[in-house]
Amino acid sequence: MADIKHRIGIMGGTFDPIHLGHLILGEKAYEQFRLEKVLFMPSGNPPHKRNRQGRATDEERVEMVRRAITGNPHFELSLTEMHENGYTYTYHTLEMLKEKNPDTDYYFIIGADSLYDFDTWREPERICRNCILVTAVRNHFTIAELEAEMNRLSLKYNGTFLTLNTTNLDVSSEMLRNWISEDKSVRYYIPDPVIEYIRENQIYSLAEKKG
Repeated sequence: MADIKHRIGIMGGTFDPIHLGHLILGEKAYEQFRLEKVLFMPSGNPPHKRNRQGRATDEERVEMVRRAITGNPHFELSLTEMHENGYTYTYHTLEMLKEKNPDTDYYFIIGADSLYDFDTWREPERICRNCILVTAVRNHFTIAELEAEMNRLSLKYNGTFLTLNTTNLDVSSEMLRNWISEDKSVRYYIPDPVIEYIRENQIYSLAEKKG
């Protein structure tokens, strides 16, 4: 019966802005785990990023994702977490999806930084109960360190943590927002249609500079 299960990837995040690192992770997860599709799911009101001053609006972030994934038949925009009532929690989203689609295995894609923060997430055991967690590597951590942490979390929360075998791209949305606000080039870091949209709407150009 296990072979009948659908396999769907989830790439969540604020996507403020979405960049090629996100797209590469989604594509490699699709390939490595033989997924049917990958849902790109912008967070509507993420609890860990409550100060949204100088950032893109929900509508702008959704449109950037839409433009970034256009042309890829196995990438799909999901508005599941785009709502105005309260903060968005991963465990609740996953439980809702599993209730609607009990025949689907969800592969939730996270970065190494999120892996090390996983203990602080709301209801981590409920997250593990409803998805397989796929971890991408980062320069800050060795493979051995990541595997040790994945083993620890797997035992603690009775979860399944898998390593995503992909090129290590240390690109962050924060870095790109700063570059845009400083009028630096982000070409080849962000898809051209998204760059065009950012310019047309002057997103991030008035963002406050740190320091």
